[in-house]
Amino acid sequence: MGQVLEVTKDKAVVQVFEGTSGIDAKNTICEFTGDIMRTPVSEDMLGRIFNGSGTPIDKGPNVLAEDYLDIDGQPINPWSRIYPEEMIQTGISAIDVMNSIARGQKIPIFSAAGLPHNEIAAQIVRQGGLVKHPNKKKENDAEEDNDDFAIVFAAMGVNMETARFFKQDFEENGSMENVCLFLNLANDPTIERIITPRLALTCAEFLAYQCQKHVLVVLTDMSYYAEALREVSAAREEVPGRRGFPGYMYTDLARIYERAGRVEDITHPIPDLTGYITEGQIYVDRQLHNRQIYPPINVLPSLSRLMKSAIGEGMTRADHSDVSNQLYACYAIGKDVQAMKAVVGEEALSSDDLLYLEFLTKFEKNFISQGNYENRTVFDSLDIGWQLLRIFPREMLKRIPAKTLDKYYPRGGTGARNE
Repeated sequence: MGQVLEVTKDKAVVQVFEGTSGIDAKNTICEFTGDIMRTPVSEDMLGRIFNGSGTPIDKGPNVLAEDYLDIDGQPINPWSRIYPEEMIQTGISAIDVMNSIARGQKIPIFSAAGLPHNEIAAQIVRQGGLVKHPNKKKENDAEEDNDDFAIVFAAMGVNMETARFFKQDFEENGSMENVCLFLNLANDPTIERIITPRLALTCAEFLAYQCQKHVLVVLTDMSYYAEALREVSAAREEVPGRRGFPGYMYTDLARIYERAGRVEDITHPIPDLTGYITEGQIYVDRQLHNRQIYPPINVLPSLSRLMKSAIGEGMTRADHSDVSNQLYACYAIGKDVQAMKAVVGEEALSSDDLLYLEFLTKFEKNFISQGNYENRTVFDSLDIGWQLLRIFPREMLKRIPAKTLDKYYPRGGTGARNE
């Protein structure tokens, strides 16, 4: 399989996806099938590991295809989409409470070299699922338990150590049976990265639309994909855009991201254009990482634009939005007080300022920070949020309605220091 890069009167330049090592140019015959690239898909792909071209690499048999689908798929018409109104629970407090993700939402994780984005992605795969309400009737619980949830994970340009980490992690924690894993290694042909996310999304669309499963798709690292796009563009001698990336990169990324339905310098073209296409972002912060806080998610620049439609009464809990808003406000004020303390000293701070500093420390230590294998329900995370808000006297919690405070604030004590 290959991609045509250039066509002249009597010649065509084809980039082979699997690489050209060992191919004799003089004795090689190229056949044009006259068809688009299709991939075999089957429900049996769950629990299997494939390379970036879709070939099994787990020593298992080839997939017995139920269908052959176009890898480019068809983006969902925005007009016909059902508005996302159901939350995906990741088990990570900083995401579930502060930046809730809805089914059908596209959200990137902005990270940089040396930060634990792979660990965060693996944790989301382990713990991802629909929200299960503890107080629902049994028949509703049974209905939720029967909802099939699958994950399609595609890693592009990763080294052997990272690939081994993902495979070992999924196999050891028992989530591998619900995961379809695509691995494009750093020493694999660059052009292969062009089709890896498309193969993953085609598999996900089959599982979602024909097998009636709820599917979470995780693609890492889109930076390597964009760099592969730049290499192909350079080989075609196309006019380069920002930092050498092709001018059509926005359109190309949108063709991938828009198939979802129901880096430190974020001015770099890749995260910048991604931010325009997706509905928010999760920001991995180096300063938090240096302070041994995991996951080092900075909630202030992070955003989920569809959060408001996926939380609240009947979906998570009635106080979710109010708790999130108050936590955001207190954390932002705490950051300002921390900066002021560095200038004027702690002695010049007011009693309210000291409360915000106390909240800042405990918020990062008890709320943002959690174990790699600690799976918190959204209800557990909300309860932790209330424990932190009780640091403040009730009258300082101005973003929470009185009725909500009456119901939740007294738990564990009513005083500012009484937890």
